[in-house]
Amino acid sequence: MIIIKNIRQLIGIAPSETLRKVGSEMNDVQSINDAFLTIDDGIIKDFGESSRCPLPSGKDEIIDARGGMVMPAFCDSHTHICYAGPREREFIDKINGLSYEEIAARGGGILNSADLLHQTSEDDLYSQTMERVNEMIAKGTEAIEIKSGYGLDTQDELKMLRVIRRVKETTPAVIKSTFLGAHAVGRKYSGRQDEYVDLVCREMIPAVASECLADYIDVFCDEGFFTTEQTSRILQAGAEYGLVPKIHANELACSGGVQVGVAHDALSVDHLERTTEAEIEVLKGKKTMPTMLPGASFFLGMPYGRAKDYIEAGLGIALASDYNPGSSPSGDMRFVMALGCVKMRLTPEQAFNACTINAAYAMGVSQSMGSITKGKRASLVVTKPLPSLAFIPYSYQTPYIERIII
Repeated sequence: MIIIKNIRQLIGIAPSETLRKVGSEMNDVQSINDAFLTIDDGIIKDFGESSRCPLPSGKDEIIDARGGMVMPAFCDSHTHICYAGPREREFIDKINGLSYEEIAARGGGILNSADLLHQTSEDDLYSQTMERVNEMIAKGTEAIEIKSGYGLDTQDELKMLRVIRRVKETTPAVIKSTFLGAHAVGRKYSGRQDEYVDLVCREMIPAVASECLADYIDVFCDEGFFTTEQTSRILQAGAEYGLVPKIHANELACSGGVQVGVAHDALSVDHLERTTEAEIEVLKGKKTMPTMLPGASFFLGMPYGRAKDYIEAGLGIALASDYNPGSSPSGDMRFVMALGCVKMRLTPEQAFNACTINAAYAMGVSQSMGSITKGKRASLVVTKPLPSLAFIPYSYQTPYIERIII
């Protein structure tokens, strides 16, 4: 057994029945001061006030938190970290005034990543992806969703998903894989978008399912990418193989992607930089988690999601990094939490819940991660001594992690 003692504050406590937080619940972060926590076989066994801390036996490992906090590790429910090489040339294009849409229209963006990935071996792609996974772990993230979507033909999409499966097998972090063949239209199908949708539905999805390579299916349902009708067709084809939907929606326009996601019982609808009251209304009472990606808003200079409006309407939100080479080249969930506070006006408690329990829900792992709960996986961050939870997003570049337990 592992005993963590001298915890100044144990934060993020939740009962086992809490799988997500909505509305006013987003304000609640339960904690215990002067606490202990025990771990048995990788699972949280017990926790409470230090006066109840068990006496160690000769076989127990003791971790002295030395007055630091212990919190659940971050969960990142939306990433594209399986990619081949950066796109810093487009970074210069953005500085020179080109928009995301203009870069995409010139054949850049996602298509540039697809060209480079086609030339990259599985071993090299795996090495690059693992480097990013390890970087994210070191910054306190222990559950990561990884999408395909830089293949854009059957063989390269399968290559990506095989690499993600290999990552699952070799990292201690929890990994979920998402098939995103409908990230853009492959170059071979330029001007023939419906034919590309046929390829996704009739060839890619069955091939992915035959190797059990994906947990979820995603579509970029937005202006200039895939229509609601095409999205619905792809999600229905995925459902026939048991693939649960997660949707890119409303990054560039109010696309109807939220509505089509809800209609197909999507686990999450992601981006949401553009929102009307219609999107908020359709999500009320549904299991779908609205997920916002402030890193993309920061990097692209786009609007930030209306997180406060969602919460005031009784909904929960999750925050994720969108770590990718073109629009959010960072997987630092602490920075995401800080952007949630600074740019979206979330309280530290709301941002914390959005990056932990609700982010876990948005990737289907909140039954085992995302909070301090007996029986959950012991994926924990031990901090240096800090004055408060608010210090984490407030002083977002000051080193704060003393130890990662995974």
